Amino acid sequence: MNVSYLRDFQATSVDYERQGAPMLSSPPWQPAPAAARRPVAILLSVFNGESFLAAQLHSYLSQTHDDWTLHWRDDGSSDASVRVVGRFAAEAGDGRCVFHTEGGRRQVTRSFLALLRAARASDAAYFAFSDQDDVWLPDKLARGVAALDNVSGAEPALYCSGRVLVDGDLRGHRAPGRLRRPPGFPTALTQNIAPGCSMMLNRAAADLVLSSQPPETTWHDWWCYITVAAAGGHVLIDRNTTVLYRQHANNLVGETRSWWRRGIAALRRGPGPFMSVLRQHVATLQAQPELLPESTQQQLAVIADALNGSRIARLKTLFLPGFVRQTWLETVVFRVWFLLG
Repeated sequence: MNVSYLRDFQATSVDYERQGAPMLSSPPWQPAPAAARRPVAILLSVFNGESFLAAQLHSYLSQTHDDWTLHWRDDGSSDASVRVVGRFAAEAGDGRCVFHTEGGRRQVTRSFLALLRAARASDAAYFAFSDQDDVWLPDKLARGVAALDNVSGAEPALYCSGRVLVDGDLRGHRAPGRLRRPPGFPTALTQNIAPGCSMMLNRAAADLVLSSQPPETTWHDWWCYITVAAAGGHVLIDRNTTVLYRQHANNLVGETRSWWRRGIAALRRGPGPFMSVLRQHVATLQAQPELLPESTQQQLAVIADALNGSRIARLKTLFLPGFVRQTWLETVVFRVWFLLG
């Protein structure tokens, strides 16, 4: 697998004091010339998000890379979310927003993967997941496009960037802990380090994800990371911040304040939920060997045999290169769970 850490691209710098960015207007949209196009499909699954949707939607209009189309669906909202996005679609102009009405309630993972499948039929070169309650900084798409442009279109590539944690009123500007160990496989089985709010995929990665069958219990972003890493694709980590990651009482998935607190929270949850997801990820990948190189299949066989074997076998498997989490505390907790769970 190929890992790149990205620092500098020719993209607009961001002044974090400029909180008015999400409300910037843009001139009437005109498609870029065909030769210069890098169309991006923004994928937005909406569920009871009326409180924060307007800020996120208007942050799309502030993007310096303006060759994008919003693909969105409502996952059964009981509030005014559909009207909020509808008003934005009218403002953005014809052809800028595509409303996918089929499906009913699908929950987060299935909803986003349905959007990815629908958008794959468009001319998009890249696909960007979007949470409904964040705010994108103006160079968010530009940085992702610049990174993914450096990878052959025939090779699966996943890009994700930094984010700052803010409260419901966009105050706070606190960055989560930085990566201390490189992403990859089998590391991807132990922890998701590629949040969907900052993730972009190229078409090859989208094809890979859509050709796979995810387990029942997973998250769309974790599954994308696992499949791209397991297949030997590119994982591009941008250390620059491009997303204001809003933390509020109704977050479906939030983020704790430090690696230490995350470790403590994991101890309180116990091994059951994590080990169940780990087993499902391993079994699901093993059932789809056509997606994986021989090296990944061998690693999966070792892990699967250990999960079904003795504690001695599990202990030996813990020495598999890359079978760790980001910090020593999280790795200790993971190893205890793997031995006992």
